[in-house]
Amino acid sequence: MARGDPQTVAWAYERTGGGRGFGFTGTHFHLNWGNDNFRKVALNAILWLAKMEVPADGVASRVSAEDLAANLDPKAPKKTPGPKQEEAKK
Repeated sequence: MARGDPQTVAWAYERTGGGRGFGFTGTHFHLNWGNDNFRKVALNAILWLAKMEVPADGVASRVSAEDLAANLDPKAPKKTPGPKQEEAKK
């Protein structure tokens, strides 16, 4: 990224026999699902993989902040480094 090299974030492939594959690197952060275009890429890909018609404007969907927060597992507090971990850093 720092060098400005192009980055691949999604790819699609259709095999000779008609099988389809799709890869997407965008799911590292849950909050990305709050972006309409992010969801549209994933939803369009699901339809394409299933050989269903993808709408001309893509799949429209909306989620609220409450939707994104629903059913999340509680996160454990981050641990502070102990004395042995601090020594290892030196």
